[in-house]
Amino acid sequence: METKVPPSDDLHDGAITSLIQGQNNLLQPSVIVIGSGISGLAAARNLLDASFKVTVLESRDRIGGRIHTDYSFGCPVDLGASWLHGVCNENPLAPIIRRLGLTLYRTSGDDSVLYDHDLESYALYDTHGQKISAQLVAEVGESFKRILEETEKIRDENTSDMSVRQAISMVLDRHPELRQEGIRHEVLQWYICRMEAWFAIDSDLISLRCWDQDECLSGGHGLMVQGYEPVIKTLANNLDIRLNHRVTKVSRTSNKVTVTVEGGTVSVADAAIITVPVGVLKANLIEFEPELPQWKASAISDIGVGCENKIALRFDAVFWPNVEFLGMVASTPKACGYFLNLNKAMGHPVLVYMAAGTLAKDLEMLSDESTANLVMLQLKKMFPNAPDPVEYRVTRWGTDPNTLGCYAYDVVGMPEDLYERLGEPVGNIFFGGEAVNIAHQGSVHGAFLAGMEAAKSCERYLFERGVVDTCEKHRLVSLPTSSNILDTSPSFPLQISRM
Repeated sequence: METKVPPSDDLHDGAITSLIQGQNNLLQPSVIVIGSGISGLAAARNLLDASFKVTVLESRDRIGGRIHTDYSFGCPVDLGASWLHGVCNENPLAPIIRRLGLTLYRTSGDDSVLYDHDLESYALYDTHGQKISAQLVAEVGESFKRILEETEKIRDENTSDMSVRQAISMVLDRHPELRQEGIRHEVLQWYICRMEAWFAIDSDLISLRCWDQDECLSGGHGLMVQGYEPVIKTLANNLDIRLNHRVTKVSRTSNKVTVTVEGGTVSVADAAIITVPVGVLKANLIEFEPELPQWKASAISDIGVGCENKIALRFDAVFWPNVEFLGMVASTPKACGYFLNLNKAMGHPVLVYMAAGTLAKDLEMLSDESTANLVMLQLKKMFPNAPDPVEYRVTRWGTDPNTLGCYAYDVVGMPEDLYERLGEPVGNIFFGGEAVNIAHQGSVHGAFLAGMEAAKSCERYLFERGVVDTCEKHRLVSLPTSSNILDTSPSFPLQISRM
């Protein structure tokens, strides 16, 4: 076969082009982002739009992390995060949601730090299937509010921290008039159950000192009617994301980071941003070389990780009342139940059972079929003639090796600087994820902001060390002002419904 040799001028032009491209590559800083949850995608999006060379490594065969919109029922069902906490234009995710025209179904009209629902559209039952009067539920709710107010006094009186459950017990000893008996006691346990669901942990592990210190955005809480996947896909647009790349080792020198994945593939960059869940870091599934300093390792070790699982049930037809959620009271918080009614919010015959804390972990020891059967036993106590579901989906966030839990919680007696240490970089390794955003921990927008902040910190670090020259710095800009992904125009209002 004859090989054609191009003219010498072409060779000269090609050599010049290669040289220019090589110089540009030297000027372009490179970052590896580990994890493609919303925090990792936000970090990668920020850096890509600022002209960095970005590679995202993801252990799963999908993006999104603990955001996972399932379509197997023929409709979107979020098996992980499903609420926007703070339905307002100040929410950093609002510009994307507006631009995509996504609808929010508001389930709460206030800035509650405990519940994602108001008691406006619900049905609560006892274990015999008897519906509990709205007046009784409201009265017990007022008593619970008073109990929590009294725990603030106990917090002020004690220099050492304690659990919320211990503080509640002390309040009831001091104020026997706040004790509840019979069915009222069971309703009180249901309120505690809902509190535990908010933190994804049992109340005997929730820090009294910290439980109400979150900053809540205005506008209450809204379900993502079309699911969170459109937001995830938008952030991931044009990113270099490599699925099925489970990171096993991160090695750092003074000016480079080497990342190794299962199978031995190695990538090298100027810096890395780690956004994997805290549970993965706590399990030491990623080796660091050199080892992380003690102040960082202890922050990872000391932080708590809660667990909440969902069991989604699809039926042929709706047989339950037209309310936002169904609940069952019981003698202990663990035995109480909570079903989200997606038919009310989205028009689909789907109920989603929510289990948190010890119950969530216990369910993971069962098969999917046994878990669904157990949940159906509870549902049939409310509705004896309830048919079996057509299909179901069961999550296992606590044992999933890609998550090993859901989101961080405040451990009783934890050091005050724990979260600051958790978010601090180690040389050219930076950390994102919901846990490092102190103000909005456990929320999607908190994880998003943490990724943005990690990217900006990384950018500043590389600038200060001269990874890019001065003329290159002028064209590097940061989100949100420069990105065409985020439309910050207020002319597109949030689409909010509540049936």
